[in-house]
Amino acid sequence: MITKVRPHLSPNERLLFERSSPGKVAYQLPKLDVPAVDPGRVLGSENVRADIEGFPEVSEVETIRHFTRLSLWNYAIDHGMYPLGSCSMKYNPRVNELVARIDGLAWAHPYQPERLAQGSMEVMARLEAALAEITGMDAVTLQPAAGAHGELTGILLIRALLEKRGNPRKKILIPDSAHGTNPATAVLAGYTVEPVRSTSAGMLDVAALEGIVDPDVAALMITNPNTLGVFEENIVCVAEILHAKGALVYMDGANMNALMGIARPGDFGVDALHLNLHKTFSTPHGGGGPGAGPVAVKKALEPFLPVPRLRRAGKKWAWDYQRKHSIGRVRAFYGNFGVFVRALAYILAHGGPGLRNVTLDAVLNANYIRKKLEAYFDLPYPAPNMHEVVFSDERQAEKGVRTGDLAKRLIDYGFHPYTVSFPLIVPGALMIEPTETESKHELDQFIDAMIAIAGEVERDPETVRAAPHGTRTSRADEVTAARKPVLRWKSA
Repeated sequence: MITKVRPHLSPNERLLFERSSPGKVAYQLPKLDVPAVDPGRVLGSENVRADIEGFPEVSEVETIRHFTRLSLWNYAIDHGMYPLGSCSMKYNPRVNELVARIDGLAWAHPYQPERLAQGSMEVMARLEAALAEITGMDAVTLQPAAGAHGELTGILLIRALLEKRGNPRKKILIPDSAHGTNPATAVLAGYTVEPVRSTSAGMLDVAALEGIVDPDVAALMITNPNTLGVFEENIVCVAEILHAKGALVYMDGANMNALMGIARPGDFGVDALHLNLHKTFSTPHGGGGPGAGPVAVKKALEPFLPVPRLRRAGKKWAWDYQRKHSIGRVRAFYGNFGVFVRALAYILAHGGPGLRNVTLDAVLNANYIRKKLEAYFDLPYPAPNMHEVVFSDERQAEKGVRTGDLAKRLIDYGFHPYTVSFPLIVPGALMIEPTETESKHELDQFIDAMIAIAGEVERDPETVRAAPHGTRTSRADEVTAARKPVLRWKSA
């Protein structure tokens, strides 16, 4: 039985090219009552053409309805939950958008004189202070434009400190449960990468770590909680091992949604970390940006932060460019300011107790899903999880159904798929993060869909393998689409 899909997944919209009819126009104007001007004479004949070959001819109402219907195809957080375990796709409160649209903030020019930018600079200063307090760190730069950009900035800061000490060292240690951008960051910063294995409990193997930390190690890049959603409970011991050998600890803070208001990385030995404002602090996410990946550091790394730095000059804010140890600018202007406004609005609206409740609700929701689904899907790492839970497709694979098939079938039930095949230490991973913004009703609908799909695998696995069934096109050949993309429309 094919499940009826939600209306916003309607597959019946035709292309504008298919709606085109010669002679249709989207506007009409009165007869010209002034002398006509030859566009070719004004613009140059080489810049003018009589027509656009193959351009669709449609009416205004057809155009409006077409794009309105297409907008309903775009699955959004306003439609339903995003169970993506690698992205923390939470709801963006509308008050954040309202604040970001205040004229004085929305239209502030990044290079206007400091005396005219005091309000904007105050916003950035308050956000830096809030993030420092939340993370337990000493200083924050807002410049990096995304999480991976923040990672690179953080490792460059560590390299600069070690160079000042006389030796930048040669390698970065990265657990197999870390985020996938970490190795790329280390290589871009000029280091080689050495992996560190996890234990059967899904945590960093401390004994293995102790055996490989030597004078060539610059830092450990650790994700905490890691990509299994498991908190690295030995993190204090891990930091001590690194520090004893003169190395530093970099924490990937992408999963801060599991710690905010509960634990501060600076208190358990982390020297630097980045934060994804679009994950933890509910700013717009997806589509390549705009994002923000602020980096928080301990005091020893502060002199190396990117320029310019905010500083207090009497009763006013000023930009400080005179920092001889700085790694330099890493972003044009001062970062994505509109994202800063939204993040600060989110923090101030919640306050300390509210941010703590965000974390508690996120952890509760993830564990609720775990409890409801662990009878139907394999749980390779049974250690307590925090804000996300990772299942595997091991049971379904016995019927020839893999995690990608399950995700495609979930589309038929009106839900965005979970994160597929990540983390890599879990073969056939189903990575699920509900965040704190989902209600029990929404969670129950998602759980019911997953249980129904598990049942379909037992009764009729081919239905799942051939999914999705309710979309405009059936399952795409993803390999061919990636290697031989069709980028232009051609008429029949």
